[in-house]
Amino acid sequence: MDRNQAIGLTLMALVLLIYFIWFAPQPEPPPAGTDSLTVQAHTPAANQNITTTAPPADTLEAVVKPEEFTVETPDLKITFSNRGGVIRSLELKHYKTYHQAPLLLIDSIRHSFEMTASVNGKLTDLYSLMYSAEKQQRGDTILLTFTRQAEGKWLRFTYAIPPAGYEIGYTLDHRNFLDPEPVNLRWHGRLSLFERDLTDSRNYTTVVYRHNGSVDELPARSTSAEQETLTGNINWISVKQKFFLNALISEKGFSQAELKTSVNDADTSTVKLADLSAQIPADQLNSGQVKLSCYFGPNDYQTIGKVAPDFAKNVYLGWPPVYWINKFVIFPVFHFLTKILSNYGLIIIILVILLRIVLLPLSYRSYLSMAKMKVLKPELDEIKEKYGSDMAKVQQEQLKLYQQAGVNPLSGCIPILLQMPILFAMFYLFPNSIELRQQSFLWADDLSTYDSVINLPFTLPLYGSHVSLFTLLMTLSTLIITWQNNQISSVQGPMKSMSYIMPVVFMVVLNSFPAGLSFYYLMSNLVTFGQQAIIRRFVDEQKIKKIMDEHRKSMAMGTGKKSKFMARLEEAMKASEEARRKAEEERKRRKK
Repeated sequence: MDRNQAIGLTLMALVLLIYFIWFAPQPEPPPAGTDSLTVQAHTPAANQNITTTAPPADTLEAVVKPEEFTVETPDLKITFSNRGGVIRSLELKHYKTYHQAPLLLIDSIRHSFEMTASVNGKLTDLYSLMYSAEKQQRGDTILLTFTRQAEGKWLRFTYAIPPAGYEIGYTLDHRNFLDPEPVNLRWHGRLSLFERDLTDSRNYTTVVYRHNGSVDELPARSTSAEQETLTGNINWISVKQKFFLNALISEKGFSQAELKTSVNDADTSTVKLADLSAQIPADQLNSGQVKLSCYFGPNDYQTIGKVAPDFAKNVYLGWPPVYWINKFVIFPVFHFLTKILSNYGLIIIILVILLRIVLLPLSYRSYLSMAKMKVLKPELDEIKEKYGSDMAKVQQEQLKLYQQAGVNPLSGCIPILLQMPILFAMFYLFPNSIELRQQSFLWADDLSTYDSVINLPFTLPLYGSHVSLFTLLMTLSTLIITWQNNQISSVQGPMKSMSYIMPVVFMVVLNSFPAGLSFYYLMSNLVTFGQQAIIRRFVDEQKIKKIMDEHRKSMAMGTGKKSKFMARLEEAMKASEEARRKAEEERKRRKK
């Protein structure tokens, strides 16, 4: 290098030095809306994979980058985000959709959350802000805390994730961060289809809530927009799909809530749209921590009763007395059987046998009554022939015959009526039992939905576009039992025809009901065949006729005793006949 080159390089270095000292551009401030907090996160190999570092209190550091953190337990896989400190996705690890995809109760595409509060006089969505994250272990419980702090103020969300189960604790506390105003939580969700049947899923999807000590819900089967505004004490709100729940529970109660559901028929991937908002009153915020909890899990009657007061009512057991039979008899027996057996078809068969044994006395009385009516049938037919279309006279003569023979014509109906609550209880047991979900038996791949052996190329009104074989077999067996009963029944005319029409009506109604329900009724019919065959051995029609003849003799001699029921029936018939006679006389008088 010569002398001139050295001088030139020196001058260029001086110019660059002066430029960088005096004229270099200053770094730009962070963009508006970003936070001066830091968090470091990485993903270790452990299942519960969070490692975070919170910044020192009352400091402003570099910009926080959006990070996601995944926590796994044996039951749940939850992903959180430090943008908002909210759950971004939640998977139930023990369950799959009908098509065997991961079952996500929450995902960032179909669900959104807001928490609006007054901060320095400005309404702010707290779930849009950035937070630092910290993980702690308290016993078996993981505490995941999201904190925002600056200038001596802080806001903190803490999630308590247990080692097992589906209930997550959630607390909100702050120091001088929020204004003394209510905070509003809002959740909007497009509820995914987890089951086979979209229509059935929509019929069981709704919002359930406990308000002022009572549990109520939006109309589940409605296909139009539904809305309810609540004020008072609201303990919990749950979005109930057929077998799963998303629920928010408040220890002290929300003060207001607005609940909405709607259906978009064009979107077959979405069961319903749900939009919920709940208000945390200002006095709860001012008094310290706000304690909430969330339940994300199966709508399982055996476990959800411990979550909150009346929370088990998310599983609808029917109206009284069906509710009591389900709660204290059917559900306990069914759940006991599920603990000792794994084949749900076998469980249903055993349940049928147990119930038919319990109902055997009623079945016997019903069959005995039909046998008595069969013995009287020739005489009842003679009365109808003799008096023809004079129904009043026919009824009078039939009543005399019943009195003489000592037969109560309603004695066969009463046992059947007493069995009806158990019959209806099954309508709530099988559609609401998550235990049947994705349990296969014979040709049915899922006992919680219909079994389809033929898919029709068209849709029949009310019936559907498939043929359920269990329902078809149930209908055939019911028609056979009806025919057998009609051979010993005195029922004639339209009522006899109606007995054949009703099984066909049930075939149409039950075609899209769970296969487990149709299989139960099929097995109940098969057991009834055997039961009637056994009862028939103990019912001697000749002996019945002899007892009736003896009763007639005692009635003719004046030594027979009339039953209270028959006495009341006779009085009612006399009163009816007297009213008819007076009406006829009045009609004749007016003609004159």
